[in-house]
Amino acid sequence: MTSVPLTLRRPRRPAGSTARRRRRTGGMLVLVAWLCGIAFFLPVAWMVLTSFHSETDAATNPPSVGAGLTLDGYREFFGAGSGISPWPPLINSLTASVASTLLVLALAVPAAYALSIKPVRKWSDVLFFFLSTKMLPLVAGLLPVYLIAQNTGMLDSIWLLVILYTSMNLPIAVWMMRSFLAEVPVEMLEAASTDGAGLHTTLTRIVAPVAMPGIAATALISFIFSWNELLFARVLTGIVAGTSPVFLTSFVTSQGLFLAKVCAAATVISLPVLIAGFAAQDKLVQGLSLGAVK
Repeated sequence: MTSVPLTLRRPRRPAGSTARRRRRTGGMLVLVAWLCGIAFFLPVAWMVLTSFHSETDAATNPPSVGAGLTLDGYREFFGAGSGISPWPPLINSLTASVASTLLVLALAVPAAYALSIKPVRKWSDVLFFFLSTKMLPLVAGLLPVYLIAQNTGMLDSIWLLVILYTSMNLPIAVWMMRSFLAEVPVEMLEAASTDGAGLHTTLTRIVAPVAMPGIAATALISFIFSWNELLFARVLTGIVAGTSPVFLTSFVTSQGLFLAKVCAAATVISLPVLIAGFAAQDKLVQGLSLGAVK
């Protein structure tokens, strides 16, 4: 008589328990996301609150949260006490950031098109070359750039910053735009080629509208990086081409209290970036997720 082996089966879990477990996991992830968001937002909120305090209240330890509010820090920033206007540095930052961002887009879109839609030979080596330029610390190239700017008479020139910001942001822009343009349907390009569309027409009328969220995300990131840059602007500019981050450092002094003025200046200087981010919020989310999933 032969024995038949018994097969033990694992009991199935009810569908309701699986759904509850997924809801708990999703709730925990949402909670962690909110905690991370609050942790990143608290320093910004504290900076804004401190900007409305007097210098005495801002320097107390522990900080005085319920201290009286005042606009003295903003009056100092806008030159009420010192007579120094913040508008030239702000205009210089805006000029350098916008001009360099436009140049980055004008160069990055055709380069990304050649590396994704119409790939050139050894395109991976080209991408690695672009990425390798970001491995050099900025301070390592500061002295050669200074000597070149001095010999060419471009010290304290806003156009020197435009060239530097374009070269600094171009590698990241090419990498981002390549992932975005890789999502453009090939059928649309083949149809355009069949109709006799040239490269300029293909880029402006077919590729650009489809990849507009990615272009907006790339433009916003390039603008933020250019607006926040301090090292080159501090060393290579002076009175004529000084930018807003350089103007911000002028409020840090070795004598007296300055925390409220610095927070007020940082709040005002951060507003253009925040406004641009909120204005392009939808495009930014679409662009950053455009090349994430094939």
